[in-house]
Amino acid sequence: MFARTAFSTARQCARATPLKQGVRRYATPAGEEKKSSSGLLYALVGLGAAAGGYYFYTTGSAPKPLPPAVPTLTGDGQWIDLRLTETEYISPNTKRLRFALPSEDHVSGLKIASCLLTKYKGPNDQKPTIRPYTPTSDEGQRGYMDLIVKKYEGGPMSTHLHDMNVDQMLAFKGPLLKYEWTPNKHDHITLIAGGTGITPMYQLMRAIFSNPEDKTKVTVVFGNLSEQDILLKKELVDLENTYPQRFKAFYVLDNAPKDAGWATQGRVTKELLKTVLPEPGSGNNKIFVCGPPGMYKAISGNKKSPADQGELSGILKDLGYTKDDVFKF
Repeated sequence: MFARTAFSTARQCARATPLKQGVRRYATPAGEEKKSSSGLLYALVGLGAAAGGYYFYTTGSAPKPLPPAVPTLTGDGQWIDLRLTETEYISPNTKRLRFALPSEDHVSGLKIASCLLTKYKGPNDQKPTIRPYTPTSDEGQRGYMDLIVKKYEGGPMSTHLHDMNVDQMLAFKGPLLKYEWTPNKHDHITLIAGGTGITPMYQLMRAIFSNPEDKTKVTVVFGNLSEQDILLKKELVDLENTYPQRFKAFYVLDNAPKDAGWATQGRVTKELLKTVLPEPGSGNNKIFVCGPPGMYKAISGNKKSPADQGELSGILKDLGYTKDDVFKF
């Protein structure tokens, strides 16, 4: 059993997929997604052409290409101070924090899939607190990066981040590569997340669905306490609407709304995972797990260290999966 705090985060509500038998099929006629994507692509191309034509008409010259992006974090082991420019509550206990990069041509420097480290030392602290986070902004975003941070009672870093004021500085270091991704590395991936564990999963999803050459199918199983704790819900729904043949999301809530056909009441169970996961040994598939310690213990077993995945245990082992089938973020 997980602790009651095992699944918590925040999100807005929209349509989602109810859990039922036979959900391993991705039911949309072949070509429907392609049509939708093509229509959107043509519309964007048309808008870009119109904008470029207007710019040329009004200025007499074509838009200048952007200079090369400059990585902020280069893996050189150096801490870099970045300034907080915006904060926004996205739930009662979760904030989006935006940090300015050194210039408008800088990007974060993160790769897929990687994270960064944050460091803070309070006036009465004997040593600094260091915690990993995965930004939710795109790796190609210039000028800033966003963190989504849930405040945990007694958590020194999350408390400090929530207490920060605009224009304060925070130290960052990285990136730390977690799982190197290449297009079509797996045919199907399943992302089992709890609470803020969705952020590295979202980084992976973003990379897959922003690359037209990557045809990987993605299933998400996302556990939280309540509907308001679901982080990145709008983004997940958008992916499901855009790629119905390749993307499915299932929500598990300790306190599901009454008669909510889109969410399952309770915790992530063996019966649930047996329904949504591909069969063990059925193909080039991978399962990713990220969440609080109680979730790791129940689903896959905990990591021994950032560099040591540890042995596979818990529900996934009981279902017949092997250590090679699973990656623990």
